[in-house]
Amino acid sequence: FVQAQQETNKFKQILRRGERNALLKDCTSELQQVLSTFKLQGVSLLIGARQTHEYENQVHQEVLHLIDSWFNDESSDGASTINQVFSADHSSSNSLSLLPSEPKIFYGRESEVSDILKLFRQGIPRIAILGPGGMGKTSLAKAILHCENIAMRYIDHRFFVSCESALTKVELTILIGTHLGLKGSKDLTQALIQHFSRGPPCLLVLDNLETLWEKVQFQGAIEEFLSLLVEVEHLALIVTMRGGEHPAKVQWTRPFLQPLIPLVQQAARQTFEAIADDVHNVEDVEKVLLLTGNVPLVIDLVSHLVASDGCINVLSRWEEEATAMISQGHDRRSNLDLSISLSLTSPRMKSVPHSRELLGLLSMLPDGLSDLELQQSKLPIDNILTCKAALIRTSLAYQDKQKRLRVLVPIQEYMQQYYPPTPTFTNPLLSHFQELLRTYRETSEREEIASRIILNFANIQNLLSPGLKEDNPDLMKTIVYTLFLANLGQNAGWGNVSLVNQIPGLIYGLHSPEL
Repeated sequence: FVQAQQETNKFKQILRRGERNALLKDCTSELQQVLSTFKLQGVSLLIGARQTHEYENQVHQEVLHLIDSWFNDESSDGASTINQVFSADHSSSNSLSLLPSEPKIFYGRESEVSDILKLFRQGIPRIAILGPGGMGKTSLAKAILHCENIAMRYIDHRFFVSCESALTKVELTILIGTHLGLKGSKDLTQALIQHFSRGPPCLLVLDNLETLWEKVQFQGAIEEFLSLLVEVEHLALIVTMRGGEHPAKVQWTRPFLQPLIPLVQQAARQTFEAIADDVHNVEDVEKVLLLTGNVPLVIDLVSHLVASDGCINVLSRWEEEATAMISQGHDRRSNLDLSISLSLTSPRMKSVPHSRELLGLLSMLPDGLSDLELQQSKLPIDNILTCKAALIRTSLAYQDKQKRLRVLVPIQEYMQQYYPPTPTFTNPLLSHFQELLRTYRETSEREEIASRIILNFANIQNLLSPGLKEDNPDLMKTIVYTLFLANLGQNAGWGNVSLVNQIPGLIYGLHSPEL
């Protein structure tokens, strides 16, 4: 039939004259067989010959209408007519929704999978998979959908809905309804709740829900919709969201799944080798993985580059292009810069002034900062702890085991390239650490101060580095503190300060008793 409808006008005329009835008969017969096989129209629920005959007539008329629509030159979209043929009792078995494929390269999330499956064994869970962009939240949700126990438990009643295309709560309900076989152009909230309530146990995954939820004007409506969904006792719910916050109005199953973190080194290497093969120099591979911060998305993108260009070329390009070299795709799953940008421009970030500036400052501080350092450094940010909270909520920054605020390597690279910190923010912090060094030098009770210096050893070097330039009016002061830090690091066994190698070329022309 599809081939026939694509024929020329001559065939169209012939079909309408003599062969139309035969074509309709064959088409109707085959369509009924398909509908019967997949139960798309609920034919199995029709009882009695009369009902079956009426149903056949209905299908026959719909196919007639289908052909007329397709052969009508003014018809804009035959697909909408096809949709009418496949609409009926709205049962989930009628859905034309297909599950996304199971992730083929999936390492390092065994613990998270185990934790989620444990929650399913305990009952009907409501789970939020949280974490920074590119951390593999969607892949984890897909892996759960395809776990053997989950597949056997829910069979054809597993639904995966990507929320990125929905702009409002109403559009989200229509999108979910489409996956379930429901029809309508208005709010389907009640229809969805009734559908889930009357149907069998099912699992619904809402992927990238933050695209709607974090918009202030829609947040309340989305949370209310989620609260209605979880009132259906046999509906299991998984949402994936970038950030570290759970939406309100839902009793999320405890214990909460912790926000996803970068892969351990072994899993990162397995992911790399699965994409780029294991033929590369081990030391070069370690250097490449160091650039990725073991973030799954970055490993994936960089590994594909290595597979085609080799480790040496990729390392060389990274020095000039950084994250831009893996930002050629058109969506968040193939473009690192876009993924980070989405978090930076989110309403949660925009609502807190100077949060981006704080992130830019943190991007040059590999040791991170403690709350005490944030408050004592006299940064020109009045609401600095609020800014910190915003960065954690959006997963642009995180707190390590020592409660220091840190930024992942790929985000560091992005911020240094596009939003580097200005002296307005770096100078107060540099002055704070210089005062710390001076105090250490002048006091006899050094143990507590020494511990604070060592925690910021790399930070202080990065803050001193921009000042080692001939045009710096405070060049002498910078050199003095650099030498003192180097001497302190060597005596205490903290490591070498490579900045001292720049000093010999700068001291000529300086007349300083201290030097």
